[in-house]
Amino acid sequence: MFYSDDIVEEVRSRNDIVDVISEYAGLKKAGNSYKCCCPFHSEKTPSFTVSREKQMYHCFGCGAGGNVYTFIMKYENFTFPEAIDFLAKRAGITLPEKEMSPEDKKKYSRKQQMFDVNKSAAAYFHFLLTKTERGKLGYNYYKERGFTDETIAKFGLGYADIYRDDLYKYLKNKGFSDSIIKDAGLVDFDERNGPRDKFWNRVMVPITDINGKIIAFGGRVLGDAKPKYLNTKETDIFNKSRNLFAMNIARHSRKKGVILCEGYMDVIAMHQAGFDNAIASLGTAFTEGQANLIKRYTNDVYLAYDSDGAGRAAAMKAIQILRNLEMTQRVIDLKPYKDPDEFIKNLGTEQYEERVRNALTGRIYEINSIVENYDLNNPEEKTSFMKEASRLLAGIEDSAERQNYIDSVASRYYLNKDELKKLVSAVGLSGNAADMAAYQTRENRSRVETDPMEDDQKYLLTMMVNEPYLFERLSDIISEDDFTVDYISDVAQCAFSEYRQTGEVNPAKILNRYEDAELQEKVSGIFTKELEFDTTPSVLEKALTDIIIKIKSNNIDRQLKNNTGLSSIELAKKKSEIKKLKIKL
Repeated sequence: MFYSDDIVEEVRSRNDIVDVISEYAGLKKAGNSYKCCCPFHSEKTPSFTVSREKQMYHCFGCGAGGNVYTFIMKYENFTFPEAIDFLAKRAGITLPEKEMSPEDKKKYSRKQQMFDVNKSAAAYFHFLLTKTERGKLGYNYYKERGFTDETIAKFGLGYADIYRDDLYKYLKNKGFSDSIIKDAGLVDFDERNGPRDKFWNRVMVPITDINGKIIAFGGRVLGDAKPKYLNTKETDIFNKSRNLFAMNIARHSRKKGVILCEGYMDVIAMHQAGFDNAIASLGTAFTEGQANLIKRYTNDVYLAYDSDGAGRAAAMKAIQILRNLEMTQRVIDLKPYKDPDEFIKNLGTEQYEERVRNALTGRIYEINSIVENYDLNNPEEKTSFMKEASRLLAGIEDSAERQNYIDSVASRYYLNKDELKKLVSAVGLSGNAADMAAYQTRENRSRVETDPMEDDQKYLLTMMVNEPYLFERLSDIISEDDFTVDYISDVAQCAFSEYRQTGEVNPAKILNRYEDAELQEKVSGIFTKELEFDTTPSVLEKALTDIIIKIKSNNIDRQLKNNTGLSSIELAKKKSEIKKLKIKL
């Protein structure tokens, strides 16, 4: 942790969670809390709730939750220290110098220098493009593509000159070391020939992270040299598979979902045409890491890949990745044109909007792709097509959705609906051996990884946090030592300790202990979960009795199984006494 616990808590307490989230989403008062549509997933009915009293938020749709730090980390893709810095500035708090080890300071300083050197390089490329005679070559290229001066400025587009060490000399003059320039991927060093700029005679596109910091560059060659497109190598601040071009802009778009393209030139053209939700992967196939980045902001993805064979194959792979993450996949039909840029130039934005509205779902696109392999006028080939289509349809878990797809496919391809339904059912009953094996593996892994006591311990702690007086009433019956499951044990230690010291439990403060965003959300689930029963004394007594007996009995069973050295007779006697327990409040 860079800062002391007191500093972390002061920054949190000076940033009211309702005020902060109101700057990102339209909160409306709803009883004792505030509600809006969740900023982390697409929904029509508000399920995102913010409590000023608890200084916590929770989405009943996607399960996201936490305190003000969790929100800023998730929305802005900040680390915990970055969230502290951001909120401290917002509250006008001057932070002390970061409490870092020498190694941490070295890493932090080096990363900051890499951001700085990229920023300087981008400024130089843009200056060459827009202010010099030498940059006219690149400027004319962008103009031929139809880019306006406003678009050139918005994306910070630039030009890398024809000289081998032009950028290197500029950056050295700015005071950057050879090692930083090299590690940022801007210059190659050769013992015999010296430094050589990585990019030359190329139009340059700065690549930013989710917060708008320049982390890399993409360059398109002017001429016939290879490769046509060249990206910065992976560095300490640039990971191709975990970043997306223009995602920093698209996440703020008012349009539904994101439109995923193949290249950044397509994205720039689409933004200029008003589609500011367009993004692209960076010189690599679409990855699960990129899909997870999108999922932080929306579940809806429209694929606008090239309409050639390679584009169709890439779309099929992307559909599977998105489906595995339970994200909606739709494919935009760009025919008769190859890519979005060509389509918009020839048919205009209104036609493109219509294609977006009529985009095919991932399942229909997959079936459309396989139908090209069959002659549906041939009875045997039509039967083969039905069998292949049924295997795709059988993978739809929701029965209503599966039936709707059967109806749609039967209508679209003039198939007998009843026969197609029979085939889908047959596939579902027989199963695919590989799919079944994979499913079984997932189930077995899930059983191994999930502690059966976890839910009980979480729920008891939830009850106690919701009704803090229980810490005192149950003090002779249960303690933090009864909570044995990893992070739940840690949360219990904090909650019990805080109650003993202050007579209350502050969930938002406890969350300050956790720097990892995923762990924050797991812990916040304990604090934000609503009890599923009436908390009148008689009902609460019964619920507490049942769950405490279960937890204490399971802990004894675990001690017996692990042969902890305690007398098995004593433990058995203890378990027998526990089963007689009756809570009275």
